[in-house]
Formats: sequence, C-alpha cells, structure tokens
Amino acid sequence: MTSSAVASSIVTTGARLPPLPTIRDLVRLYKLRAIKQLSQNFLMDERLTNKIVRAAGNISDSHVLEVGPGPGGITRSIIKKCPRHLVVVEKDRRFLPTLELLSEASSSSLRMDIVRGDILEYRTENAFPDCPRYDWHDKRAPVHLIGNLPFAISTRLLINWLRDISLKMGAWSYGRASLTLTFQKEVAERIVAPILAENRCRLSVMNQIWSRAELKFMIPGKAFVPKPDVDVGVVSIIPLKTPLTSIHFDVVEKVVRHIFSMRQKYCRRGVANLYPPPLREELTNLTFRLADVDPLARSFQLSTEECLRIAGAYEKLVRSNPEIEYYNYRAQKNKDEDL
Repeated sequence: MTSSAVASSIVTTGARLPPLPTIRDLVRLYKLRAIKQLSQNFLMDERLTNKIVRAAGNISDSHVLEVGPGPGGITRSIIKKCPRHLVVVEKDRRFLPTLELLSEASSSSLRMDIVRGDILEYRTENAFPDCPRYDWHDKRAPVHLIGNLPFAISTRLLINWLRDISLKMGAWSYGRASLTLTFQKEVAERIVAPILAENRCRLSVMNQIWSRAELKFMIPGKAFVPKPDVDVGVVSIIPLKTPLTSIHFDVVEKVVRHIFSMRQKYCRRGVANLYPPPLREELTNLTFRLADVDPLARSFQLSTEECLRIAGAYEKLVRSNPEIEYYNYRAQKNKDEDL
C-alpha cells in the first residue's frame, strides 16, 4: 500500500482519528529504522503511549508541543485527546511522511504543525501564536510539552527548560506550562531524588527549586524498538508558582554543579573550585560561614535550602570580589596541564 493510497482512504469523523495503519506497519511501509547515534527508540504499544498522554492531565482544547515524535506513536495518543493546537518538532526527515499522514487525518478537528528542526534550537515562545498569556500566579497555562526524549540530550534539554521556567521565557512565556517526558530510569529517579538519597544530584536540586517533579511510572525497555539497555521513567514536571529563590538561574546552576562535582568528598571540595587558588581557602571558609552550612557534609546530605544558602553566599562574595565571577576551575586546570 502506498502512502497516497493510505491517505486517500482516510475519512475523518469528528474529533476521532479514522482507521490508520499501525505505527509498526508505518515503520515497515516507510522502511524506517531507529538510528543509534540519534538515541532513537520507538514506542509501538498504543496502551503505553495513551498512558503517557494521560499522565499529562487534561490536554483537551490545549496547546501541545511534542518533542521528537518519530513515527508518531505518542502523536496519535495526543490527537485522540483533542488538543486545540499540536506542534511536533522532529529533526529526522524520514518521519515527515508518517507525521503528515496524521496531520491530514486530524485536520478537521485540530491544528497540527510539523516543524522539521532541532528542539535544542527551536524557539518555543513562537509555537502557539493564538495562545493567550496567563498570569504566572493564577491557574496553569493550557500549554503542555510532551515527549519521548532522546537519551543523549535529555539532561541538557531539561536544564535548558528549567532555565526558561526560571526566567518565564520560551514555552513559559505563556504561563506555567507543564512537562511530561521520558528519561532513562536512573535519570528519572535522580530528578525526583530527595535529600539523603544516594542518587540525589544537581538535577534533583535544580528541579526542586523551580518545579514539582513526580515520577509517574516506569516503562520496561522491552516495550521499545530497538530495546534500550535500560528501562524508562515517565516524569511530570509542573513549575512552582513561587520558586524557592530569586537568585539568577545561572548562578544557582553554577554553584549546585560545583557542590555535586565531588559526590563522595566533603562538599567544601567542590565549592572551593568556585574560587581561584590565591583566594580559595579564605573565600571557601567564608562561604560556609555566611551560608551556615557544614563544610564537611557530603553533597547528597545537603537540603535544597542549604544549597541555596551556599549560592546566596557565593553571589554576595562575587559582588565584593568581581574578579571571581568568571573564574573557571576546569579552564585553569587544562591550562596548567599544558605547561
């Protein structure tokens, strides 16, 4: 069966998708295969794609941005929930025919835009021109980001989006948009890890400062094609009305990254690398005195509030010692190694 024959046989009825080839059939029809270098894994089971979309809550009459739809498994489940406007961002041109098939089949019930591009470069603030702006402290905006994320860029994407949340830009220029995303199991568990958990890390703290993250459920790796080496966790992330700090995201991220850079050592070891050698001992001691935090604690033993107090102390010291703001421990280390 050709793609034109499939498309011509489709008759859209109301808000329901007409009978379409299964995702597995479409993968065969268009001779699609996952590319390992792009961290591609297809989810073929409609029960699981429906479950992911249900985890996003009520998306009816909402604006939805799907990241990396691939052949369109989750896309179908989104369409069945009748959003007002669906934008899918897909980097791989091989999937465009299957996505165009879905767009044509659902054209009478919703607007679906297909963007071929890299989600890392896509300007999400331009996704929904007809969506009004909602007051951040009022109800959540009817905007949802949903996606089966490529493992290779999932952490980078999440940090980028948390930054946008903190600055109320990108998709969060519309208001408190929610995210429902897949991550490899260990990353999903890190995102929600509480204080004292072995897997508590930078992602845990950064998420807890600006959002409420919840691990909804796990999907066994065998449900994907090809099967990844790990299971997958579905995480829901909702921005907080009032974040736990007013310190700029970049400052907090820098400090928290240093705090967790030496997990098995005292936290002062990582914090010390914020400062150049001539000032390191003095400013490190001063940081912990100002923050009222035990310098001999391990990073995973620190509460989110203690991490923020360290960030606040660092910010204060930068104001009185501007020369330390752009110090880069790793750059200095690489320079020393070249000597």
